[in-house]
Amino acid sequence: MPPGITTLAADTPTLSAANTGFMLICTALVMLMTPALAFFYGGMVRVKSTLNMLMMSFISLGIVTILWVLYGFSIAFGTDSGGVIGWSSDYVGLSGIGITELWDGYTIPVYVFAAFQLMFAVLTPALISGALADRVKFTAWALFIALWVTIVYFPVAHWVWGAGGWLFEMGVIDFAGGTAVHINAGAAALGVILVIGKRVGFKKDPMRPHSLPLVMLGAGLLWFGWFGFNAGSWLGNDDGVGAVMFLNTQVATAAAMVAWLAYEKIRHGAFTTLGAASGAVAGLVAITPAGGSCSPLGAIAIGAVAGLLCALAVGLKYKFGYDDSLDVVGVHLVGGVVGSLLVGFFATGGVQSDAKGLFYGGGLDQLGKQATGVFAVLAYSLIVSAVLAFALDKTMGMRVPEDDEVSGIDQVEHAETAYDFSGAGGGTGSRKAQPAAAAAHTAAGPAAAETKNTKVDA
Repeated sequence: MPPGITTLAADTPTLSAANTGFMLICTALVMLMTPALAFFYGGMVRVKSTLNMLMMSFISLGIVTILWVLYGFSIAFGTDSGGVIGWSSDYVGLSGIGITELWDGYTIPVYVFAAFQLMFAVLTPALISGALADRVKFTAWALFIALWVTIVYFPVAHWVWGAGGWLFEMGVIDFAGGTAVHINAGAAALGVILVIGKRVGFKKDPMRPHSLPLVMLGAGLLWFGWFGFNAGSWLGNDDGVGAVMFLNTQVATAAAMVAWLAYEKIRHGAFTTLGAASGAVAGLVAITPAGGSCSPLGAIAIGAVAGLLCALAVGLKYKFGYDDSLDVVGVHLVGGVVGSLLVGFFATGGVQSDAKGLFYGGGLDQLGKQATGVFAVLAYSLIVSAVLAFALDKTMGMRVPEDDEVSGIDQVEHAETAYDFSGAGGGTGSRKAQPAAAAAHTAAGPAAAETKNTKVDA
């Protein structure tokens, strides 16, 4: 029987209805984050790309779920092989698992653990999609997801969280996915956009969010779902660690939002809704690896640092010329790096483990471990993702034709449009009003920190 499974016997933990129920709720909350991400990204693109952006997240729910059942769970959490990959025949198709079997050392069924981890696997490639807005063929994207989770996400999840995984055994702290989810997705996004290139009109045409209310709705739902994402990662409620993580999630998110807005006011002269949403997400990303090892005061510091540095980072795309459409690199990659490294400073040694950071007398040891995890995942995901994108681009083509991109990817790829204006005020008049309405949504900063200077936005 592979590691991770125990049977209900007198000398083993017994199934806890409370922990099992809690984890099922957390699993549902994490599932909600993928549709929430779809709304968050969907509001940030132009009208003509809205449905495509929604679908790039939703298709992950379909593809990754099937692959996780077939072999993904086995690769990520099966018996270790060399610290790099897992594999257990009982996990293939989830066919060798009984309903009374518990995840090793815990009081929840293996099926519940598998379902919870599945939602992380679904969300991670969906995060990448925000960098690729307006220009990627839907079939190519679907195939990329299947290849990427197989070659990148499943093995990296084993490195970080699997028993025997080399980063897990080294002692790298990643409570809920700073490396495996956010750095992984952010580095992948950078690798792909370096291959497929910029959108037509990048740095020339206005590319402002078409619906800031959708962005705020998505951000609010992400914030809500993130409590399951983070607090649920302790897999139970028996010792208070999950409660600390829950509180730290709220605290860091609030600090990051305030820090981003303060930067925005100083730099651009306004507090924008897009800045509030982006700052909140930056805080959520940064506290994900760190919240189980720091105090609430440490969470404030981590959130504030992440909010400021991510706000600065989103402008780098204009300086270096890479078209990260919705700032996946600036928020998820940078936020994940910040949160993961700050564990090496703010770990108190009194929450999830006895590992202490520099500010609590632990020296540089934990920081060195965190840096190893950060740069190993970053490098692997960046390189492999770029190779996958290059291979797909040279075979089936990753991008839609330029004319289709200009006319609108929604109509070309999905034969639909997000909004039907034909019945609003009469045919021609309503169509003339459409671009004016879209243009009315402006963003003074956040996801495109240089809006006032460059007149472009994500």
